[in-house]
Amino acid sequence: MEKKSILKNYIYNLSYQILLIFLPLITTPYVSRVLGAENIGIYGYTLSIVTYFVLFGALGISMYAQREIAYVQDNVKQRSKVFFEIVILRAITMTISIILYYIFFIRGSQYQLYYAIFTIELISTCFDISWFFQGLEEFKKTVLRNIVVKLISFTCILIFVKTKNDLNIYILIYVLSNIIGNLSLWLYLPKYIQKISLNELQIFKHLKPTLWLFIPQIAMQIYTVLDKTMIGNIVTDKSEVGYYEQAQKIVKLCLTIVTSLGTVMVPRMANTFVNGDKQQLKKYMDSSFKFVYFLAFPIMIGLLCISAKFVPVFFGDGYDKVIILINIISPIILFIGISNVLGTQYLLPTKKQKSFTTSVTAGAIINFILNLFFIQRFGAVGASIATVIAEATVAVIQIISIRKDFEIRDFIVLAKNNLLAAIVMIIPTLILGHIIKSPIISVIIQIGVGALTYVGCLFILKDEMIISTLEKIKKGKFGKWKKLNS
Repeated sequence: MEKKSILKNYIYNLSYQILLIFLPLITTPYVSRVLGAENIGIYGYTLSIVTYFVLFGALGISMYAQREIAYVQDNVKQRSKVFFEIVILRAITMTISIILYYIFFIRGSQYQLYYAIFTIELISTCFDISWFFQGLEEFKKTVLRNIVVKLISFTCILIFVKTKNDLNIYILIYVLSNIIGNLSLWLYLPKYIQKISLNELQIFKHLKPTLWLFIPQIAMQIYTVLDKTMIGNIVTDKSEVGYYEQAQKIVKLCLTIVTSLGTVMVPRMANTFVNGDKQQLKKYMDSSFKFVYFLAFPIMIGLLCISAKFVPVFFGDGYDKVIILINIISPIILFIGISNVLGTQYLLPTKKQKSFTTSVTAGAIINFILNLFFIQRFGAVGASIATVIAEATVAVIQIISIRKDFEIRDFIVLAKNNLLAAIVMIIPTLILGHIIKSPIISVIIQIGVGALTYVGCLFILKDEMIISTLEKIKKGKFGKWKKLNS
């Protein structure tokens, strides 16, 4: 197959990430006001339970499958064989998961209706083949699918979710959009696969390697989903889950930008590894770190500067606690950005699952233990502190794990300009926040001035990424001008 441009794939993926940021800027304030903190908490709590069964049914198949397809992307018969083997394996594991879900949670729960609707989410996972197209580096198809589905669900939320009693409708829109989106990708399949005899398939040969990836998947869910489950079980007031859910939502919206390159790089790193080009791997790593630092530092620090005025405007009344939660959680933007490069983009594609598993398992154990102590005393604040420590642990362990492959200092040095520029950015951002009284105007101006200050500092420091980007823009403009005048 023809190699897809990393830049094009990144633009496709980034466009979707921008949509993921833009739409919640409308839906989240609307839903938080209509449903209220308690219903948001119930939604977050029930979804966290459902996520465990999705995780069990999916095993580590998506991460594994994307890599395996990337390895054989140029061989139509081999990729067809891998596709059918993994699809059948997932169908089996998800069926078992759905049965267990029904036995344990649908019957006799106070949230029976919500759990019943969430059954559709489990079925949807059976039909998720986005890993196939990601492995082929065909990101355009998954992105366009996602954009259309998100726009439809966005419209439906605004039309049908009108009162506090519409939580069931909100959940239904969420799960239906997912299953429709997953089914739509199957329409593209005939172009990329061929028929394979059932006798040629070795379905269960994929079970062991997916189980190895299942362990870190469980671990990652412990410190991304278990927080909400534990808050819901330990703290009586479900609003605490709602506050935590909303704070996490803002931080994760920011993370979608920082980690957007990772999705694109995984198949490329896997294919480069198979071809034995270690030098190219190092170049990809450098580029990924530069990208993460460029975005993570200003976003992380920017959130701290604007949260006090942003939260009341965005979520409405009754969400003041979200301010302190965002301030506590924001450092994970940097930690997850680093672990995305080291873990998702390097350790997994290069078959270093053991190091990856060790890091996320350690993070999960630390998060769980800290949650037991902190949530009882501090509620959502305690869960936030535990999450930051857990994510920092994962990043540190992964940094240590690559010390034999790369010079760690090389990656750390890349951050110096971005850190300095982000620190300088704090001064005008905080001053403007203090001077401007209107919250909406203040947030807009703070973001704009903060961004200009940050980029300006990088330009003064002659940052390589900024300079090269400006040169490309300059060449592009002058190139078009020359063509028009030739």
